[in-house]
Amino acid sequence: QLHLVESGGDLVQPGGSLRLSCAASGFTLDNYAIGWFRQAPGKNREVVSCISASNRSTYYTDSVKGRFTISRDNAKNTMYLQMNSLKPEDTAVYYCATGYYYCSGLPLYWGQGTQVTVSS
Repeated sequence: QLHLVESGGDLVQPGGSLRLSCAASGFTLDNYAIGWFRQAPGKNREVVSCISASNRSTYYTDSVKGRFTISRDNAKNTMYLQMNSLKPEDTAVYYCATGYYYCSGLPLYWGQGTQVTVSS
């Protein structure tokens, strides 16, 4: 079976850092684009960051540029989102996703979500 298991969400103070992890099983991550999405209360889900299957294209939404870094470790079949200089507006449930090839596409596989709360 195909699974994406997320971890790393937590309560953190503004200015702090977190690293989200998403471990894949049942398929190989490096065959696909990988993405991180988030959904804040009362808002639609939005794409945060993505790397294409070829690794030639990387996308960040404007609000996280320079603060977040997406990466993958093929040996561990795991993807990551390093989040620095966190702000209260980063508070959301974060989802990893894959099963597509281009960042403009629609992911087929989703993680269960992990809560990130930025608050003093």
